[in-house]
Amino acid sequence: MSELHRRAAALLSEAGYGDEEPIVAGIHRRGAPPVLVARGAASGGEPMSATTVVYAASLSKQMTAACAALLVQDGALDMESSLSRWLPGSPGWADDVRIRHLVHHTAGLPLDAEIDGRLDAADRTTPGVVRALTRFPALERRPGTGHVYSNAGYVCLAAVVERASGLPLPGFARDRLFTPLGMAATRYWPGPGPTPEGAAPLVRPRPAPLSLGDGGVWTTLDDLLRWSQALNADELGISPLMQTPGRLDDGTPIDYAWGMGVRSHAGHIVYRHGGGWTGLRAMQARIPGLDVSVAFIAIRDDTDRRVPLLDALLDVAIRTS
Repeated sequence: MSELHRRAAALLSEAGYGDEEPIVAGIHRRGAPPVLVARGAASGGEPMSATTVVYAASLSKQMTAACAALLVQDGALDMESSLSRWLPGSPGWADDVRIRHLVHHTAGLPLDAEIDGRLDAADRTTPGVVRALTRFPALERRPGTGHVYSNAGYVCLAAVVERASGLPLPGFARDRLFTPLGMAATRYWPGPGPTPEGAAPLVRPRPAPLSLGDGGVWTTLDDLLRWSQALNADELGISPLMQTPGRLDDGTPIDYAWGMGVRSHAGHIVYRHGGGWTGLRAMQARIPGLDVSVAFIAIRDDTDRRVPLLDALLDVAIRTS
């Protein structure tokens, strides 16, 4: 066991994760094999590992954004086009929502809790969320005037990707993202069952939602680190675009790029995002300038220990890079 492995394991304990709590964490540094730490068991009793297939929750947003970025690069998607162009039959307010508004959470869509209240029998699927949105006759906030995190915005972005590409999102992402990068265990899962075969299910009574775009990706820690490495190295040719922070319509900058927050840590620019659902906590961060990435996923976890643990893992990764 290397000193870095021992230190990473100690950080899990310092964050309050006991030996039996299911969590897997990893650190990738330029030119070195990843350091992986796992403890506990998944719901089926199998030991947690870097190859355990788990729900990625909102870590999916950067992959949805990458699909949109590829279509922009292909010339198939204009970020200034309106949502109504891609979603025929949408309410009149969709004329004022631009695709860039969806990417940067500036569309002014109803809050997630408001949309949940209009879902048909908790129909947390892409069609269900889109139907719920059509039941709002107007927006309370003008698009482009504020930054408010929106899961529904990324569900709409996924629907736009499907329209612009002419392909279902799972197939487009498989062909353009996951297969080229060797992420064989990663997929968007639209159901009908709650989990893909072989995946670690989430705790009852709330299985992972089946909406795509805001979530929907099932992956492994190995694949998450591979994804981070690919973005750091710009293997898809879209990293500069994806790492560009958004702006409000009046030019005010915001600290959110394409499916990832933009932060600083120890003098370095960090691109990071979290993911959460009932019984799941996840974080991923990367520093392209150092080719450093860290990520972890914990299941059967409903606590708020994520950010301090991520910061501590970043500190260790920076010092040893």
